[in-house]
Amino acid sequence: MQTNRLISYWVVLRSLLATLSTSLSVINASFMRRLTRQRIDQLSRAWSSKVLKIARVSYEVFNPYTVSLQSGRSYIIMSNHASLYDIPLIIMSLPGSIRMIGKKELFKVPIWGRAMRLADFISIDRENRRQAIQDLQLAKEKMENGVNIWMAPEGTRSRTGKIQSFKKGGFMLALKTNAVIIPVGIRGADKILPPKTSNIQLNQKIEIHIGKPIDTQKYLAAQRDQLMQDVEDSIREAAQQVLES
Repeated sequence: MQTNRLISYWVVLRSLLATLSTSLSVINASFMRRLTRQRIDQLSRAWSSKVLKIARVSYEVFNPYTVSLQSGRSYIIMSNHASLYDIPLIIMSLPGSIRMIGKKELFKVPIWGRAMRLADFISIDRENRRQAIQDLQLAKEKMENGVNIWMAPEGTRSRTGKIQSFKKGGFMLALKTNAVIIPVGIRGADKILPPKTSNIQLNQKIEIHIGKPIDTQKYLAAQRDQLMQDVEDSIREAAQQVLES
């Protein structure tokens, strides 16, 4: 047990240092007026690769529909969310400029929070509906400029590994932007840091299953609930999690 805890501390420390280094690189590039979208993409992928390697996470991507992100369309990637490692796994699994919508608390973290804002990551205030609407409008503007959004429709990380009920905000954004939703099922990420423990489990093998894209142009605003159900069904199938009765 003590050995596992020491390993976990070492993984966390190295991961924090990698995150700090990347954050400082973003801030420095912004200060030097060299922070382009391409540079952000490079830094985010380098960070993702590094933190996965630190935890010795191996992954395999299954893309039976040969999904790719085409220019000229807006994309929202939606996946189940049971691990802090979901974000780097998504970034490494799909091409394009992928940014995250995250809870506002993350953006209050010194240095990292500032870097996230500079890198076009989007804060959302779940406690303030008016602010949340403004946050989603900002996301809409970024998508119109070619940024692809990743978000967890569950709203927060599952503490049990099981998919939770979906929130409506992301689907409102998808309908307003005529986005294509890419459903993704991540299998096994919850085993890296099991719920209710602080011990990181090394050498976990993760599968990322990319589902069939869902074009929101085929849905009316009044069909939002049907869209939510279709996306949930697709994510559950990709993640191999059936709805519990």
